[in-house]
Amino acid sequence: MLSFHITYKDKQSQARIGRLQINSQTFETPIFMPVGTKASVKSLDSQEITEVNGGIILANTFHLWNSPGLETLKRLKGVQNFMDYAGPILTDSGGYQVFSLAKNRVIKEEGVYFSNPENGDRLFLSPEISMEIQRTIKSDIVMCLDECPDANSDLEYLIPSINRTIRWARRCKDSLNSPQALFGINQGGLDKDLRLYCLQELMKMDFDGYAIGGLSVGETKAQMYEITKFLSDYLPPEKPRYLMGVGGIDDLIENVYNGIDMFDCVMPTRNARHGMFYTMEGKFNIKHSRYENDDSPLDTTFHHRYSHYKKSYLRHLFKNKELLVFRILTYHNLFFMKSFMEMIRTSIKENKFLEFRENIKRNTNFYH
Repeated sequence: MLSFHITYKDKQSQARIGRLQINSQTFETPIFMPVGTKASVKSLDSQEITEVNGGIILANTFHLWNSPGLETLKRLKGVQNFMDYAGPILTDSGGYQVFSLAKNRVIKEEGVYFSNPENGDRLFLSPEISMEIQRTIKSDIVMCLDECPDANSDLEYLIPSINRTIRWARRCKDSLNSPQALFGINQGGLDKDLRLYCLQELMKMDFDGYAIGGLSVGETKAQMYEITKFLSDYLPPEKPRYLMGVGGIDDLIENVYNGIDMFDCVMPTRNARHGMFYTMEGKFNIKHSRYENDDSPLDTTFHHRYSHYKKSYLRHLFKNKELLVFRILTYHNLFFMKSFMEMIRTSIKENKFLEFRENIKRNTNFYH
């Protein structure tokens, strides 16, 4: 079960603080949700995952369906038991794979036919099957199966695609048959009329929350912000708003400005595996030669279990491909994301969000 209500509103923007309760756990929004696609936030154990997320992590229906498979998830009574993690989980529906596996799929009214990229097996995913998989996963928040069109799709492609997404949303709602919270996904590319039409049709079905999909898939940042700003005037204010697949620091700030409550992205963990780490001065890469003799700690702003490690040591680890560095930087980046969202929420409560936003623009490289 899910409940949500707004506790603070910024006086100069659409930014807001919400209190989101999922089953017995309550936390504040806006939040960033780490991605644990295959029941794993890469390199972290379950205790560390708990320490670095703001309330929810994301897992992927398509990948868990393929491995470990439904029989294992049934036997262990859900993904939380499987991964020994007690926090709430949101599952994507498999809809993003409709986009990312474009060369390996055929979309029909009944659902999507895939070639498994791992072994070539033929797969079929429908709204009903997606709901069945997510019931088996026992995620706390379930996403409708949708089609995520390319940002530059024309109206000839978008119109039937959006109508199919709306029909699939109805089929998802009719077939879920569980106490899990269900979010509808707004699509429509960069066309505001289609976005509004899709949203209005989804709102007729009264979902527990509304996600904005089909952004961060090829459009410019300005185009993304224009769509979220437009939709903020029409999204139901009493329901949580989730912008899917977005996690750049500048994107978090600008979309919180536009009234978004929930975000997810692989960026902080993927960047960590490439040596990038975040601080309140900006984003930097531990591979840089300037860190060879830099004995200062990784971070002096947000203290956590790994923040004391020397940059020179971390560069040494990365240069020698030692696995410990991936764990340290992954933990650090996600701890930063959690702490940064706390700072955003504090600035909203104190009516200083615009000041906070300007400070990040002026004093860091996150906007460059």
